[in-house]
Amino acid sequence: MTIKITRAKQLKNKPDNSQLRFGRDFTDHMFMMDYCEEKGWYDPKIVPYGAIPLDPSTCVLHYGQGVFEGLKAYHGKDGEVLLFRPDENVKRLNQSCERMCIPKLPEDMVMEAIKTLVNMESDWIPTKKGTSLYIRPFVIATDPFLGVHPAATYLFMIILSPVGAYYSTGINPVKIFVEDKYVRAVVGGTGTAKTMGNYAASMYAQQRAEEKGCLQVLWLDGVNRKYVEEVGAMNVFFKINGTVITPELSGSILNGITRKSVIDILKSKNIPIEVRKISIEEVINAAKNNQLEECFGAGTAAAISPVGELLYKDVTYSINNNKTGEISLMLYNYLTDLQFGVIEDKFGWSVKV
Repeated sequence: MTIKITRAKQLKNKPDNSQLRFGRDFTDHMFMMDYCEEKGWYDPKIVPYGAIPLDPSTCVLHYGQGVFEGLKAYHGKDGEVLLFRPDENVKRLNQSCERMCIPKLPEDMVMEAIKTLVNMESDWIPTKKGTSLYIRPFVIATDPFLGVHPAATYLFMIILSPVGAYYSTGINPVKIFVEDKYVRAVVGGTGTAKTMGNYAASMYAQQRAEEKGCLQVLWLDGVNRKYVEEVGAMNVFFKINGTVITPELSGSILNGITRKSVIDILKSKNIPIEVRKISIEEVINAAKNNQLEECFGAGTAAAISPVGELLYKDVTYSINNNKTGEISLMLYNYLTDLQFGVIEDKFGWSVKV
């Protein structure tokens, strides 16, 4: 398939690199591709960014049959444009599609679409340290009908947004709320897919967290409310007595690409890392005994986000005196240096556009 390109007649004013917010500004163009049972995926095109017409009965609006991904493009040190492990995002997008009964996308076409669109909009990639171009591929079911059944037609799109830091705190530690009443997902559900309903289910707890002065929610497992799963926007890691521990993929945790990268980086540096179940009691006991040395989240949006305080059952536990830990800082610097092409990519993760 050949991508048809229609250029915008009038270009937007670009936002100031120093004033970027996350996910508020969008580039001049977007990618679109349709699906129907008779043709499969067809008509790939890049068009001016704008509204899309949807019938009020469009099933994604009623039943949430849709999935998405998130990755970034970076300005390399020599002016080259770099993507970080985009093949993993494309692969995970199709895993989400399969779980949500959406026809799988041709992965080579998705990769070509990402590269072509990013290349067209390369002058939107901010150059200030800590900024990037966020890439949001997504698929929605477009059948105009009311009925709980997989659709027969779909729309795949990619939009781009120049972004600054996900958290205004940057690399400074944040406070997170341990949610022990509400749940995000359970084994057998859709927790491993990047689907819209998972994030809608998290909003009430997120609101509760913010009311308590916390920036994010730390989720526990949906059955026992015992085992740590993930933070609202990222996977989570704990350093206890010199060993970094992250929850295993239990069937209700998103298989984070940054998570996977962090594990590989730690192993390459011979830092002890365990991937296993970890209970909230183990975490809190470690905090009480001054053995919880670091905690941090890992995800595309923020890369590495240190956690300085945990709020659990109305008690606040300080971690590393609410300061960024040594491993958290090392990982943040290493990951961002890799993503921006500052250091040699020994893993082969960076892809040039």
